[in-house]
Amino acid sequence: MKPLHVLHVVGARPNFMKIAPILHAAQGSPGLRATLVHTGQHYDEKMARLFFEELAIPRPDVDLEVGSASHAQQTALILTRFEPVLLERRPDLVLVVGDVNSTLACSLCASKLGIPVAHVEAGLRSFDRTMPEEINRLVTDAVADLLFVSEPSGLANLKQEGVPEGKVHFVGNVMIDTLRAQLPRAKATGALRRNGLEPRGYALLTLHRPSNVDEPASLARVLGPILELCRQMPVLFPVHPRTRERLARSGLSAPGLRTVEPLGYLEFLGLLAEARLALTDSGGIQEETTVLGIPCITLRENTERPVTVTHGTNVLAGTDPARIRAAIAAALEAPPIVQEPPPMWDGHAAERIVEVLEGFRAAADRSETRGSPTSSR
Repeated sequence: MKPLHVLHVVGARPNFMKIAPILHAAQGSPGLRATLVHTGQHYDEKMARLFFEELAIPRPDVDLEVGSASHAQQTALILTRFEPVLLERRPDLVLVVGDVNSTLACSLCASKLGIPVAHVEAGLRSFDRTMPEEINRLVTDAVADLLFVSEPSGLANLKQEGVPEGKVHFVGNVMIDTLRAQLPRAKATGALRRNGLEPRGYALLTLHRPSNVDEPASLARVLGPILELCRQMPVLFPVHPRTRERLARSGLSAPGLRTVEPLGYLEFLGLLAEARLALTDSGGIQEETTVLGIPCITLRENTERPVTVTHGTNVLAGTDPARIRAAIAAALEAPPIVQEPPPMWDGHAAERIVEVLEGFRAAADRSETRGSPTSSR
């Protein structure tokens, strides 16, 4: 049997941590052949290069160099640039991760060409269709042939949506594969010393979602209780470019916040692992703090990762200042959190994904009616 040619897609920073363990696990399988495509959705060369180096990801075979644009423009540009790659490379399967525009666009493009799609982090739902990521998740799962689920809610959501059970595979969380593999290196970066911080003596803040940062009034509401926290302990704020631009445009001041440029994965993970608490609107940080045992205050009204609330350290504080203030107070008063991680967040999700891909290859070779995995469905 010839190897199954899997074309892996990355587009934005969260994708790198998800694709790295899958590529590493696939290297040990003679039945799989990998091609890596970077859409360039996040196009900061310095940061992208740092992520590739830190996570030992091979340089992309193809870089679409899409860059920043509106959702419609970016999605359309990925579609038009990705199609010739598929026609030239002729993969047997396209594997996408997460919920960014690259995930949606590359899934649609492959599906229309009759190429099977595998989606890592399938089934996550916030049930908030004002979030662009929610639309990306729904559409990607609708066209996917293999749906790799990271937490029990994903299984329930896909069943409710009528996805056949044979397509769905509960494999665990590849983000946690990367965290467990890289945590010793992250703690050795010296990030605390460089930032003048003491273990468990500071908070870590990230903000980037449009609902929080696009309107000055919304941004001011969220920042108010956090600026009060600055009087109790240092609050380190790696500022997302979108947030920095909105802060400058709004004229809001943030006295007391220690703002720094965006950080590489290892440095940020090292800081997160030693923080007293995290405040964020990021989905990935909700997961990472759950495994690290760090209190996490999520500055959103919903989460697509409910296991981080029911089985983790995450508290949905929303954007109301009083609720945020109360959540901060409760987190600071609570003892350290020690508990088992969610099911299958054991650092071996990528290995389980590779096992399913190997089974998909064998099934495709045995199929007399389907023929080549790249034939039209």
